[in-house]
Amino acid sequence: MFFIYGMAAFLQPLIVAIISLPIFVRGGIYMLCIFAVEYILGMIMKQLRICPWDYSGAKYAVHGVIRLDYAPLWFFCGLLFEFAHFNFLT
Repeated sequence: MFFIYGMAAFLQPLIVAIISLPIFVRGGIYMLCIFAVEYILGMIMKQLRICPWDYSGAKYAVHGVIRLDYAPLWFFCGLLFEFAHFNFLT
């Protein structure tokens, strides 16, 4: 899991590239990127039978590897990474 959460470091070039866009667009892009990575890695790990999470029973789950009801969390999490980038990392 550390590897997966550590991939947030790859948001840095994206942050720099989209910083001039409106905040709702940026949050949406971060959310989609996080969902995409979680889905792809989740499906790969599911095939290898090493996926540490299973959302199959959740109402808004997609193939048991992502939950669409987490969208607001990922939206704001991306903006939090952006805030941290410009206020603590530079």
